[in-house]
Amino acid sequence: MRREIFNEDHEAFRETCRTFIARELVPHQQEWEEAGIVSRQAWRRAGEQGLLGIAVEERFGGGGVDDFRFNAVLDEELVAAGVTGFGAPVHNDINVPYLTKLATEEQKQRWLPGFCTGETITAIAMTEPGAGSDLQGIRTTAVRDGDEYVLNGQKTFISNGINADLVIVVARTNPDPEVGHEGISLLVVDSDSPGFERGRNLEKIGQKSQDTAELFFNDVRVPAANLLGEEGQGFIYLMQNLPQERLSIAVASAAGAAKALEMTKEYCAERTAFGRPIGKFQNTRFELAEIATEVEIGRVFVDRCISEHVHGELSIEHAAMAKWWVTEMNKRVVDRCLQLHGGYGYMLEYPIAKAFLDTRVQTIYGGTTEIMKEIVGRQLGF
Repeated sequence: MRREIFNEDHEAFRETCRTFIARELVPHQQEWEEAGIVSRQAWRRAGEQGLLGIAVEERFGGGGVDDFRFNAVLDEELVAAGVTGFGAPVHNDINVPYLTKLATEEQKQRWLPGFCTGETITAIAMTEPGAGSDLQGIRTTAVRDGDEYVLNGQKTFISNGINADLVIVVARTNPDPEVGHEGISLLVVDSDSPGFERGRNLEKIGQKSQDTAELFFNDVRVPAANLLGEEGQGFIYLMQNLPQERLSIAVASAAGAAKALEMTKEYCAERTAFGRPIGKFQNTRFELAEIATEVEIGRVFVDRCISEHVHGELSIEHAAMAKWWVTEMNKRVVDRCLQLHGGYGYMLEYPIAKAFLDTRVQTIYGGTTEIMKEIVGRQLGF
């Protein structure tokens, strides 16, 4: 079906993204996979091309266009090129709303110029060893002491965690269990702060070039001027911004499923068995027909969610629906595509094998499938 959400400006931006990715990212992908991290030079190059801070005001060096469709274009092109480690979606899709909507003028002047040039890489630290999807269960504390907060705790599975210069940290500023989520606040921590330590770059089964870290905060003194928004309102801010994060994951998953289908169609057209291409067998055609149908349905729903989000109408439950269904669909599609590749699908030299490993986490991060269903179920009145 013809996609109707993008205009000429978006398609021109797509060409810019595609050219940049082919020139600056794809040639280094294997190198970064082995190193477990993307070079900082790639971030600076992305900044030079205007790919960072798309929604940030021009006076800070951003694109000045608050239109998530541009984010979606970049996300889709990264997936189409097989680039899974460059953390721009975290930087652009997840962190921008916190910094543009909650930061004071003084904070914006400090943080946003470097954000847009790629000199300042950002991460957001929500998950803890004992608290993942349940954000109300976090134990990291930030105790006010004069003009500072004293931050203590541990975070894990933090994307961009090794490269990050600034980390948005979710912490309890009021440890009283009676206040619940009202005790949660957001603090922006500079990575060179005394007491801030990075743990190991976590070894994952997929997305190996994405630096994913443990972070430790040992009596880190954070200036009160680094409080993002109002104290005690952090949980509300998270709930307001998580739909865009989940939509971003759905966009990547829809693109990933489409990419897997295209790779598999090409393989089935070339690979022969019993004297003819395997795509000529009815079972293969039926498999591909089912996959193509799911991919199309998923993309149409994601596009509708993007459109609603651009108009400020995307609901929490629709974002959750997109996140769980499309990531699960992508997982099914990649698995079935790998099967159609036969033994070659199990070889890492074939892109479908890498896709199989890289997509598995999508049903987990950003809120697990089970939590997404819980969100949807609650909106149904149960």
